[in-house]
Amino acid sequence: MKIIKLFICLAFLLPLSILAQTKATVTIQNNSALERKEAVVAIKWETILARYPQIDTANFVVINQATKKQIPFQLEHRGNATIQNLLVQVDAKAKATLTLTIQKGKPETFATKTYARYVPERKDDFAWENDQIAFRAYGKAIEKTSEDASGFDVWVKRTNKMVINDRYKRGNYHVDAGDGMDYYHVGPTLGAGNMAPFVKDSIRYSANYHQWKVFDNGPLRSTFQLSYDAWDAGGIKVKAIKVISIDAGSQLNRVENTYTFEGVKSLDVVVGLSKRAEAGVISLNEQQGIMGYWEPTFGEDGTTGVGSILTTPVKNMFATNTQILAKATVTNNEPIVYYTGAAWNKAGKITDAKQWFNYLDNFYQKVKNPLVVKVE
Repeated sequence: MKIIKLFICLAFLLPLSILAQTKATVTIQNNSALERKEAVVAIKWETILARYPQIDTANFVVINQATKKQIPFQLEHRGNATIQNLLVQVDAKAKATLTLTIQKGKPETFATKTYARYVPERKDDFAWENDQIAFRAYGKAIEKTSEDASGFDVWVKRTNKMVINDRYKRGNYHVDAGDGMDYYHVGPTLGAGNMAPFVKDSIRYSANYHQWKVFDNGPLRSTFQLSYDAWDAGGIKVKAIKVISIDAGSQLNRVENTYTFEGVKSLDVVVGLSKRAEAGVISLNEQQGIMGYWEPTFGEDGTTGVGSILTTPVKNMFATNTQILAKATVTNNEPIVYYTGAAWNKAGKITDAKQWFNYLDNFYQKVKNPLVVKVE
């Protein structure tokens, strides 16, 4: 009875025009001078419900009003039981507005463009990918072995298909079978943009992640959480939780780290990129927090570019014999967000240092100038 009464009360509170509405209109405005191709845009689910309260989550489509065609979408939960966002993938021209309609209909089957999973069959790896690039983090089972590493690993790709499962089945993913390979060297570094405390002029590496949790898993965004046991960071007891998201079409991950520690109000941290002995090309932009590296070419394996973009002030950037580092400060139990990732020249999209650094610069501009979304 209480549920029925609540529904009746809500019905009286909502205008009849809203209750009867059978669609919602979404405008996506690009105020920047950069075109957004294959951009994944989050639309708050509560704003959609406010305009289209009778939407059936199993029977709706998203239509591009200009082309009258369906576009890919995903219901994002971010680890919650309820829907948090509707994700759509769109092309938004510079200084222009795109209009979408959400209405009743049978959705098409769209390709899976992101994927993440725990890999117990390979020493607790956690691997993730999108239609451009792939990565992995190392787990507890590999600790204290010759393969152990604290950094993020890169698996280069030259296919839009998901490759993680096939590569683990093949076993020998260090050889290119036509879809790319793993030739990136992490070693005793932060790899392709992991983060660690920097205390008393030293990087204080954690052990590998201990627990994992997948929040969402494609087709447009995969989000997961890695938890790390407490460790001694130069006399400071530290714990870390890292929430990582990868969007379709992007070379970079979004990383949200939350550190908890005792005895100090703040803690210095560094994001690191593994640096090779041979000559590569380095780009450091402390003011905007952009750190890029175009590695030396490894024969037939090609060339990998790696880079990170911090969204909080950078104290300084510097290079050691083995790493390129960007230092920032975190506050106890408050998240720090940054972006990190890679590209491979043999994928054919980004083929030299200039293109890679331009990609990082443009990515920064897109983060600073997000698309404006309205629901009517």
